[in-house]
Amino acid sequence: MLLGIYFLSVFYGDFEQFNADKMSSTIGYTFIILATTLLAFKALFFIYKAYNYYKYKPIASVSDKELPTCTVIVPAYNEGKQVYDTLISLDNSNYPKHKLQIISIDDGSKDDTWDWMLDAKKKLGDRLEIYQQPKNQGKRHALYRGFNLGTGDVYVTVDSDSIVTEDTLRNLVSPFIKDENCGAVAGNIRVLNNKKEMLPKMLDVSFVLSFEFVRSAESNLNSVLCTPGALAAYRSTAVHNCLPQWINQTFMGQPSDIGEDRAMTNMILKQGKHVLFQKNAVAYTNVPEEYIGLYKMFIRWGRSNVRENLEMAKYVFTNFRAKGKSATRILFISQFVKILMSYPLLISMLFFVLVHPLLFLGSTLVSILVVSTFSVLFFTSQYKTTQGFWAYSYSILFTFALFWITPYAIATANRRGWLTRGLAEQK
Repeated sequence: MLLGIYFLSVFYGDFEQFNADKMSSTIGYTFIILATTLLAFKALFFIYKAYNYYKYKPIASVSDKELPTCTVIVPAYNEGKQVYDTLISLDNSNYPKHKLQIISIDDGSKDDTWDWMLDAKKKLGDRLEIYQQPKNQGKRHALYRGFNLGTGDVYVTVDSDSIVTEDTLRNLVSPFIKDENCGAVAGNIRVLNNKKEMLPKMLDVSFVLSFEFVRSAESNLNSVLCTPGALAAYRSTAVHNCLPQWINQTFMGQPSDIGEDRAMTNMILKQGKHVLFQKNAVAYTNVPEEYIGLYKMFIRWGRSNVRENLEMAKYVFTNFRAKGKSATRILFISQFVKILMSYPLLISMLFFVLVHPLLFLGSTLVSILVVSTFSVLFFTSQYKTTQGFWAYSYSILFTFALFWITPYAIATANRRGWLTRGLAEQK
């Protein structure tokens, strides 16, 4: 970034000339107007999010007597011992045992996942129910089986590579008692394997911004757009209202085998329900430690984002909710603008690289310095550590090594496949 500042200072005259040349042509002038408008929109939207973040407060846990009956569903595929640790952490939850049902479903694993589930069953006894799918059918089908087996008023989904804290479950489900129109709640996700490798350290900082800033703001608007698969809660009646549509969901004629969390959130929002975020309900989850796993995870998320934004477009401008529709629409527009602008931004970036590579490098690195400083300060203010500086590294990585994800995800949105499951098998 210091190199970027140096390049920008050296070539600042070229930068001014570059803008002047663009302003003198119709195409260039149009580009400048569009870029300025987009920048203004992003700045205003950031202020809007910051205001709603400031207004957000997590709901405190209700009493044991008020807590609803809860079914926790843990789908597992090739997780090995990690699924055992997940199930034990759930059983250790500060939640009335007679109100808690824990179900784990082995989705046709090829390793010793089922053996570890059996070990957990021996330890937990009747407090745990375990099942095996006849063959690998995908996470959505494993969850579907759990939803049909569950008896709780609230369903909680937890990934089999995640660990919950003692008060996570009670904090996660309390909004359903306080808000009768609450249909779903997103948990707060942190990175579990962030002690050694660089990528998990970067992602941990990114997750804090994504959840504790972005989803806090969305929650204040009753419109969290995605409840994460690693930790989410759903009112059982809301789930069953859309369960047939959810399990039979297709995209361009193909069954949807990704994005089950975003799809469920979308369908619950469509019912007019509130979707909230609980900062005080924390789960620690494993993330990819190598580039190949990271970009495959992002491609899967990107494809899901494209699909569900198209689905959201079908109802978000209708009278789907009594109050708060405008806020949901603003969040949707922001998401959709990112998709619409991905190719123009990619083309302009490549053009800039060809015309003046050093100026591009300098201006880009300086922009990263400016934008990422907010992430650094936010993380530092929340956790009082210097780990927030990984935000700079993550932004550089994303800008130069992952910039192609969204355009590629748009072009291949119809493709199926979990992508990262094969990596687990190789290990």
